[in-house]
Amino acid sequence: MTYATGAGLVFLAGLVWSVQGLLIRFIEDAGPWEILFWRSAGMVPVLLIWIWFSARRQTVAEIIAVGWPGLIGGMGLVAAFSGAIYSFQTTSVANAVLLFTASPFFAALLGRMLLGEAVSALTWFAIGLAILGVGVMVGGGIAGGTLIGNVAALLSALGFAIFSVALRWRHLANMLPAILLGGLLAMAAGALATGLTGQSLLVPARDIAIAFGMGAVTLAGGLILYTIGSRAVPAAQATLISLVEVLLAPLWAWAFLAEVTTTGTLIGGAVLLAAVILNAYGGRRTQS
Repeated sequence: MTYATGAGLVFLAGLVWSVQGLLIRFIEDAGPWEILFWRSAGMVPVLLIWIWFSARRQTVAEIIAVGWPGLIGGMGLVAAFSGAIYSFQTTSVANAVLLFTASPFFAALLGRMLLGEAVSALTWFAIGLAILGVGVMVGGGIAGGTLIGNVAALLSALGFAIFSVALRWRHLANMLPAILLGGLLAMAAGALATGLTGQSLLVPARDIAIAFGMGAVTLAGGLILYTIGSRAVPAAQATLISLVEVLLAPLWAWAFLAEVTTTGTLIGGAVLLAAVILNAYGGRRTQS
């Protein structure tokens, strides 16, 4: 696979993920842990079917083959899933989105320390440009949010960075089982947290259907695209390209929910898009 193809798949993953914020807005009663459980429950069967056919029905062997990288990557996804949902429930969307952009920075550091992946000056510049762009988009920065919500957003960013680096560890042919493990662990975490907080997984059927559909289509689809594309794209660059999700999410809200898009959002979005394009172009030049 060429770098351009991998970057294109990662870009498509961010595009697919960008509609999840819109879909969550249609969930009325379910809390973060119920959403985590049912969204993961929707993702698991899709991944099982995909692995079953792509691995020529050697599903168990494929799961065992991912070893420690797969387990660590799966645990990173649990942190990414739960941290993102919880942060949206406890702090402002502006704070959460701004802190999510720490993911490429975490991935660059972890990729350098653990995998020896070089991070070019251009990639560091693009990461800084992306953070600046999102900062302009959200205006107020991280002021005014709750501490636990901000910490959850950073945990989500770190979890996704760990997952991205794990995908590159040992360059295994198939890391989709790592996502499957992440989904199963996320279901367990959601069920446990729901029980400990005295809530019930039996939320209204409409909320279950939306969360289940998110997991089966947008979450599973995006993760499959991201996993395949990351085989040819270093972790820091992959997480940065996927930030197109942050750029597009406000546009879906404007188009379908009539939410006002501010001038700062448009300007910051343009800066973020420039960072994504610059990073992808620089990576293509490096790989060629």
